[in-house]
Amino acid sequence: MGSQTSSLLNIQEQGYELAYRLAYGQLVGMDMQEVCRKTGSQYIVGRSQVTKQPVAKIVVQYIGQPYVVALPDGEISLENSGEQVPLRDKILILHYLTLAKGTPATNKLITFRQLPGCASYLPVFHQLAIEPLLNRFGKEPELLIKAAEKLGGQKANYGDVSVTINAFSHVPVTIALWRGDDEFAPRASIMLDSSISDYLSAEDIRELCTIIARKLVKNVPSSLRINTRL
Repeated sequence: MGSQTSSLLNIQEQGYELAYRLAYGQLVGMDMQEVCRKTGSQYIVGRSQVTKQPVAKIVVQYIGQPYVVALPDGEISLENSGEQVPLRDKILILHYLTLAKGTPATNKLITFRQLPGCASYLPVFHQLAIEPLLNRFGKEPELLIKAAEKLGGQKANYGDVSVTINAFSHVPVTIALWRGDDEFAPRASIMLDSSISDYLSAEDIRELCTIIARKLVKNVPSSLRINTRL
């Protein structure tokens, strides 16, 4: 079983590497200023202090933090940090930059189920994005607010407790929780602006919501974890 799992992980990693290279190959052929206009990112041009050659970078906001896409080598890093960026995050950043149409927000919220082409992803979406939220916050929805603050999230007005997190400058993600009672189990919903299909594919949206859910669960302050056990 160990070797089989290792092989599957290697195949997945190779798939991520290929997706990363393809997405970056698409980006380098685009008008960078236009890309930044459509995505709300910054395009900065300068010179290398070592080689004195022209260098450029795109600074894109991703889940509450600035990430740098270095040009022309395509390396993606968290600004002013040595922290390694996972490949799946790099791919999402590149897909956002290459797919964005610059469509204004409609301010009409829809669920994942309502997005074109998402039907086949629903079971996995529920397992990877919704269930972790329910398991961690279903009985203590107030903890969601503190967890979201670490991702730049703000309180929203849906359900019993809700927050909105800007996954990207033009991609707000709203998470709402409803407390359970004797009759009904707790419920969770992830809502998106209806313009999101002009920025990310169905698979990207599923992956993005999964990443945000995991970050929220991880970000519950340790002091609150202790208090909730008392």
